[in-house]
Amino acid sequence: MDASAEQSLPEPGSQDSVTGDDIEIVVNVGGVRQVLYGDLLSQYPETRLAELMDCLAGGYDTIFSLCDDYDPGKREFYFDRDPDAFKCVIEVYYFGEVHMKKGICPICFKNEMDFWKVDLKFLDDCCKSHLSEKREELEEIARRVQLILDDLGVDAAEGRWRRCQKCVWKFLEKPESSCPARVVAVLSFLLILVSSVVMCMGTIPELQVVDAEGNRVEHPTLENVETACIGWFTLEYLLRLFSSPNKLHFVLSFMNIVDVLAILPFYVSLTLTHLGARMMELTNVQQAVQALRIMRIARIFKLARHSSGLQTLTYALKRSFKELGLLLMYLAVGIFVFSALGYTMEQSHPETLFKSIPQSFWWAIITMTTVGYGDIYPKTTLGKLNAAISFLCGVIAIALPIHPIINNFVRYYNKQRVLETAAKHELELMELNSSSAEGKPGGSRSDLDTLPPESAAREGPSWGSRLKLSHSDTFIPLLTEKHHRTRLQSCK
Repeated sequence: MDASAEQSLPEPGSQDSVTGDDIEIVVNVGGVRQVLYGDLLSQYPETRLAELMDCLAGGYDTIFSLCDDYDPGKREFYFDRDPDAFKCVIEVYYFGEVHMKKGICPICFKNEMDFWKVDLKFLDDCCKSHLSEKREELEEIARRVQLILDDLGVDAAEGRWRRCQKCVWKFLEKPESSCPARVVAVLSFLLILVSSVVMCMGTIPELQVVDAEGNRVEHPTLENVETACIGWFTLEYLLRLFSSPNKLHFVLSFMNIVDVLAILPFYVSLTLTHLGARMMELTNVQQAVQALRIMRIARIFKLARHSSGLQTLTYALKRSFKELGLLLMYLAVGIFVFSALGYTMEQSHPETLFKSIPQSFWWAIITMTTVGYGDIYPKTTLGKLNAAISFLCGVIAIALPIHPIINNFVRYYNKQRVLETAAKHELELMELNSSSAEGKPGGSRSDLDTLPPESAAREGPSWGSRLKLSHSDTFIPLLTEKHHRTRLQSCK
């Protein structure tokens, strides 16, 4: 398009009218000069650049509401924004979609799109997923900071009963809050191990005793240790339930369901032992009690409450359902094929161990997983060749999905470490800004307004009040209604 055929913008406040498609817009974004034309900008009239075409009719007030500066001589609009992000944003006028360049912070890029009034629906799907991941990280950091602030802050308006519940909840759920809480967490961890060891030792015949009916039962000492451990688990669960801020969420939580499954068999078996004999035969009672005692193995999962490694492993497996599904599918297909071939090839041998295809499934499973118990094995040459191919295919089928599963574990583990470090740094930054605000002579009115009422009555604000002061001016946008550029949003 010939530049001489284009028309420049009229003077601010003039009544001259120019057709929108013929207008030439000159913008300077962060020192990068860009010439845009009205026929392009008019495609999206709600964007900031399209509004520049009509802003001169409203005078300088309208102009400076849209840009940072304006040069009447050059008819040039100035914006103090990121030029790299702007180059990506203007792609919407040429291609109808926006792609985010590598190296640009997704949150900063979203703020740039909001400034230029370009809807996020024009962002490509691959970039949206990156933006969603970064927002989830910021939400997690904000949640962790908020939890720490809630723990440190004490609301004087709350009653004594509510404050007591919060103290008990923090004491049992957050071992890092105090030294006694850490001691209780270690004690609970040790009791879980002791209870699991006692359950295993109770099955050793040399440690069992004979009851009045001649049956071998657990040693009374082991039963007493078991009862003490169950008493501790019961007390811990009831205290946590009593102090929980959300009872329904607490009861439906997976780890709390595991706690119930670890405690419930003891009381059910105790009830059946003392009362069940009156309603059913003694043999049925003993079988039911034995089945319930096996459920005690669920208490080993209580270790996940005190182990971040087990929690990370659980999350990694949860995120790897697709890979695990592929692994099971590969094995299922191989098991079916090689068991059918093994059954067919072994029928010619008079002493064949392959009696049927369903029975051959067991041989295929232990062969493809390279376990090889040796209870079933081929005796013909073709059968041995089929077995060799089956375990080679099994090794390949198992090895292929393992790498993505390991990557999910490493990525989540590293992500958790980064989030913990970011939350600590954010708290340090909040404390530093709070200290700087308190060091100002007289202080500003906004700072005074953010102080909690109980802090104004004290001579020296405490750590919790300083955090509450900085919390009102927090630098995490997800904790406030304002959206500021922050250290967390910067891309390094």
